[in-house]
Amino acid sequence: MPRTTTRAVVLSAVAIAAALGLSACGDDPAPAPAAPATPAPITRPPTVTAAEPSVPVAPLPPPNALTDVLARMADGAVPGADKLDVIEDATPADGDSMDKFTTALRDGGYAPVTFEATDLTWADGQKGVVLAVVTIRTANPQAGDFTFPMEFRLADDHWQLSRRTADSLLQIGEASPTPAPNPPPTPTP
Repeated sequence: MPRTTTRAVVLSAVAIAAALGLSACGDDPAPAPAAPATPAPITRPPTVTAAEPSVPVAPLPPPNALTDVLARMADGAVPGADKLDVIEDATPADGDSMDKFTTALRDGGYAPVTFEATDLTWADGQKGVVLAVVTIRTANPQAGDFTFPMEFRLADDHWQLSRRTADSLLQIGEASPTPAPNPPPTPTP
């Protein structure tokens, strides 16, 4: 027998044995072969719309709620230890840094400063965090305005400067040690 014929005979024998074995297992006659199923018509998949971005429950704070935090931080009349509540996760070291910050503003001729917050938005994925573009205007007209983004966090029903933003701002007040002056050259005889 050719090879394909042998294969067909073996497959037929297996099919017959399976049919006989299945019919011998029960008393019911073998079911009639099922009619071929009609394939379902091809349809377009359903259109999926993008989910609406989650809207925070609370409205954005008024800009002055954020600028008041900065004004308190820059107020030289209030000791740094008394304004730790304006910085997220503040420590006593932050009070010292705020004192240095206000001293640097005063000694540099920048005090008093004013703040303006614009473009307020909720931070993505951070509950209770607002981003704002803040413009700082100093008393020194030659200094010009400083504008940069800041983060504010709502904690215990009041706004605070985020830890990251506070660290950036307070570095301004940190004075690096003044290097020792070069000694005068020694006279040659």
